Amino acid sequence: MFPVLFDMKHRQGGDLSGGQQQQLAIGRALVIDPKLIIFDEPTEGIQPNIVADIANIVRKLNKEIGLTVLLVEQKLPFARKMGDRFFIIDRGEGKAEGKMTDLDDNLIKKYLTV
Repeated sequence: MFPVLFDMKHRQGGDLSGGQQQQLAIGRALVIDPKLIIFDEPTEGIQPNIVADIANIVRKLNKEIGLTVLLVEQKLPFARKMGDRFFIIDRGEGKAEGKMTDLDDNLIKKYLTV
């Protein structure tokens, strides 16, 4: 699933790039055959081409093997591309939820802009 990690198998985890470490963390989580995996800002500090690789892997896990994915993400374009549904939480309180297609400009302006 992560061919670059095979090429880096002689390295310690701390010697890998940020994107490679993220891929390693995903691989470690998958070893136990989970039914749910939670990604907490998987794009943070990762170069764009690795973000695309991670997105493809997450989609594959969800669509092909039925793994439930909970994505916590601040980058709205990535979240929109990845998610089927959204939940907006503000200071620990649920504010809005629905299909990703229902995440409109009013909700974005009210809760997601700085």
